[in-house]
Amino acid sequence: MSATTSPLKSATGDQTHQPGPRIPAELLSLSMPIRYADAWELQLRLHRERVTDTRPDTILALEHRPVYTVGRLTRAEDWGGDPAALHRGGIEVQHVNRGGSVTYHGPGQLVLYPILRLAEHRIGVRANVERLEEVVLRCLRQQGITGHRKVNAPGVWVADPHEAKIASLGIRVDRGVTLHGIALNVEMDLSPFRSITPCGLQGCQITSMSEVLGKSVAIDQVKRSLLGHLQALFTLDWTSSPEMTHLHDRNTLS
Repeated sequence: MSATTSPLKSATGDQTHQPGPRIPAELLSLSMPIRYADAWELQLRLHRERVTDTRPDTILALEHRPVYTVGRLTRAEDWGGDPAALHRGGIEVQHVNRGGSVTYHGPGQLVLYPILRLAEHRIGVRANVERLEEVVLRCLRQQGITGHRKVNAPGVWVADPHEAKIASLGIRVDRGVTLHGIALNVEMDLSPFRSITPCGLQGCQITSMSEVLGKSVAIDQVKRSLLGHLQALFTLDWTSSPEMTHLHDRNTLS
């Protein structure tokens, strides 16, 4: 899906964003799950280069190997406070500098890390979060799923067959450039979420697109949809980078 030049509307039909000039960007899309530590190292490098204006806005699209990420607002009771206990299931634990609490990432979950200079998009942090949620809402709707937002709970939720979170969102802005991003549960093992209090929300249920639809969902198809809506809403004009091949090689060897 390519960017559109017509006014964009929200999931409720309200006009929310009038596209401006297309902004140059670079897309790094990985097809193999990668360790969180390797992805974080890459994020930091890309962020430094964006801060110094030696690269354009960059979108990193990937899946992670199994990992719990513990955000700055995580309470000990949300994950037990013992990395060794969680790691006994073969799942890594990483403390991260984003806001929010603890969550899980793993194969079958599509993660986008948009590394954007917000000033070029003429938006603030709140508008950036809302626009990323809108990206997910449009992608879900395209697949036949109705999602919604919740007040004071960033991310995207579904109500059918029961209210559950289907996508998580965590953002950090450093020197005007964003880090972290969105994670959409496509078709994945949801059992690791049962060992934590996802996002620090008591009683929070987690679901996936395949669970909601009751059928298998191709993650490559969802990736194309999600990236297409992100490209449209942020009016990005991107190229793919050969760096993704180098990272695949490193990931295979690690």
